Amino acid sequence: MQAITTELLTKFDVPGPRYTSYPTADRFVEAFGEADYIQALEQRRAGPAAMALPLSLYVHIPFCESLCYYCACNKIITKHHDRSAPYLRYLSREVDLHVARIGAGQAVSQLHLGGGTPTFFSDDELSELMAMLRRNFSLVPGGEYSIEVDPRTVTPERLRHLAQLGFNRLSFGVQDFDPIVQKAVHRIQPAEQVFALVAAAREIGFESINVDLIYGLPKQTPESFDRTLAQVAELRPDRIALYAYAHLPERFKPQRRIIAIDLPGAPNKVAMLARSLAAFEAAGYDYIGMDHFALPNDALAVAKRQGRLHRNFQGYSTQPDCDLIGLGVSAIGKVGATYSQNAKSLEEYQDLLDHGHLPVARGLAVSRDDLLRRCVIMALMCQGEVMFESAELAHLIDFRSYFASELETLRGMQDQGLVELSDTGIKVTPMGWFFVRGVAMVFDKYLQADRTRARFSKIL
Repeated sequence: MQAITTELLTKFDVPGPRYTSYPTADRFVEAFGEADYIQALEQRRAGPAAMALPLSLYVHIPFCESLCYYCACNKIITKHHDRSAPYLRYLSREVDLHVARIGAGQAVSQLHLGGGTPTFFSDDELSELMAMLRRNFSLVPGGEYSIEVDPRTVTPERLRHLAQLGFNRLSFGVQDFDPIVQKAVHRIQPAEQVFALVAAAREIGFESINVDLIYGLPKQTPESFDRTLAQVAELRPDRIALYAYAHLPERFKPQRRIIAIDLPGAPNKVAMLARSLAAFEAAGYDYIGMDHFALPNDALAVAKRQGRLHRNFQGYSTQPDCDLIGLGVSAIGKVGATYSQNAKSLEEYQDLLDHGHLPVARGLAVSRDDLLRRCVIMALMCQGEVMFESAELAHLIDFRSYFASELETLRGMQDQGLVELSDTGIKVTPMGWFFVRGVAMVFDKYLQADRTRARFSKIL
């Protein structure tokens, strides 16, 4: 494999979507509303093939006790924990409205609690939430049941409670262990605290532990991030997610508190990325794709080797592609050939439920072309290859004619060693995996028509 040089990273690390969906969420429209979503739910109930596949559930819990300046998530900053109980009641109403359309007892193979800070909920509230979900859905054995954890909000006893509730995967938000960087982004959490919690999680028996890191934060340097990388290698989580910080203060108000002069320049960001790739490889991690790494024995790494990798709004997954129901303010779902997103403000979300409506604010009914391009993009992102004949038989097209301009663009990437083109298909090279998002972007009709990418993070 050709070496991943800083020159290559500089050339190909450009802004682009993460492709947790196609079309991407920025293409959703308000013309898609509750009636369209209800139709998709009822079509699922009427279709035996769809009903045979387990559901995926995402629950958004928006509350955080303190503000992290880099954050671009939909959240509500409050220290008033009495806001949790009313929110739980609204989640229950939303579930009731779904069950009325799709029936009770639907099998669920994937559940993810995100935020915000899911552990803002007390142990009793988390117990109530899980009991409510189990009353309405059937969580199947062997599924992936994960929760995002702010290390500042949990103890080993709380982790034990999460395991008792059925969670088998944890994701710790670390970002950076350097105290100077932590102060600059208003997120102080000593490394010792994280190490102790990860040790406790292992003792309890969680199947997989993920750590989130961000490079490009204020006060970061390649040298300071090296120290964080060394600590993460010592911590040895099962999975690592490494994200590039996208500074968009005009879109995300919290980022306005970051002093722009404190941000590392492009050369230092590229250096941090290059050194991260080298450090994780040296520590024995497999590169999964995008910004994800996993130990060779982790289910995600095994799925990649076996060609069973999938991708949805939770990122890479071992679970087959299936309908996703998003619950809570701003949550995104996918049912049949539709995407939907709930109201982004808590007030609007609650008002819609108060009037007996599913809180859908926007979405999209995907076209035949969208479905074809989604198939190609997800095949590249997950399997690293597209076979022309398979796409042609599934979508009744001549691949090389339909995607003539895209294939021409890929020939330039072939010259750079990122892909291999043949008479039978497209294959991403080992080096191309590090830039697979850029390869997928070639097939994004919307992005090619609109070259404004300021809303996206970098590829790596």
